[in-house]
Amino acid sequence: MAVNQHKERLLRAIEGITRRVEERGEPLFHGGEEPLPQKKEVIAILRGLQEVIYPGYFGDQELYREYLRAHLADQLYALSRRLEGEVRKGLAAPCRCPRREQNPSVPVDAREIVTRFYERLPEVMDLVAGDVRAAYEGDPAASCLEEVILAYPGVKAIFTYRIAHLLKELGVPLIPRIMTEFAHNETGVDIHPGARIGREFFIDHGTGVVIGETTVIGDRVKLYQGVTLGALSLPRDASGLLVRGGKRHPTLEDDVVVYAGATILGGDTVVGRGSVIGGNVWLVTSVPPYSRVTLSRDQLAYEITQRPGPAVD
Repeated sequence: MAVNQHKERLLRAIEGITRRVEERGEPLFHGGEEPLPQKKEVIAILRGLQEVIYPGYFGDQELYREYLRAHLADQLYALSRRLEGEVRKGLAAPCRCPRREQNPSVPVDAREIVTRFYERLPEVMDLVAGDVRAAYEGDPAASCLEEVILAYPGVKAIFTYRIAHLLKELGVPLIPRIMTEFAHNETGVDIHPGARIGREFFIDHGTGVVIGETTVIGDRVKLYQGVTLGALSLPRDASGLLVRGGKRHPTLEDDVVVYAGATILGGDTVVGRGSVIGGNVWLVTSVPPYSRVTLSRDQLAYEITQRPGPAVD
């Protein structure tokens, strides 16, 4: 008897759950529309691109140079078809925004986007190579380039960001954020694909680093663990929704170093070229080039450590 009662209760609970799903609708239910990009497939594509950009490091490690071109060509063609399918799903997704009018969809050809992505992929490969060199040269604990590529979480997070940022620049929705959040989950480094990051970027240790959507980072910048490049509190409109758009996150000019635990906030905050931001600093105002910003007895202070030399092209 007890078994039958338990079964009846279970069936009533299942009926209540399914009814709630049908009644609730938005935002948890996605049905009757085109399928969304699949995270598992997006991650597989990302791993495939990693094997192409780092041949011999990931996936098939027994590669012979005389067959390398054919091997990579086959792999890239197969990846293009898979990526095209996921991009098509992303372009068809409604990308709903509660209490806001939806933007009218603009016809975009997934095949054209993937072709343009491949045309620009060599640029990304050059950036990735520079990031790897910056990691090796910036960390005296690095024993070799192989260690940097295979083991450093910051390098993996930046690689993923480079791929995702290019897709975002090409107008692909959803997929870039899926990629960077996958890297966030694996590395502890959270880089929004909309951020603009220059050459030879290095994140040492990596855990807890947050880089917001409108952040601008120059060349040869180095961050340590726990750094936040974030936004100040944003105003709300008459409906109570956050006012979106505009620059909300800081700018770090070339050759800046930010030590562990520092927090730099605000779209108007600019850290001048060659500056060093000390650990645990809370910074919401701009500082001039070649500054050293530290905490001293709970006070924020900066001093000019050197004068900029003549500009070099």
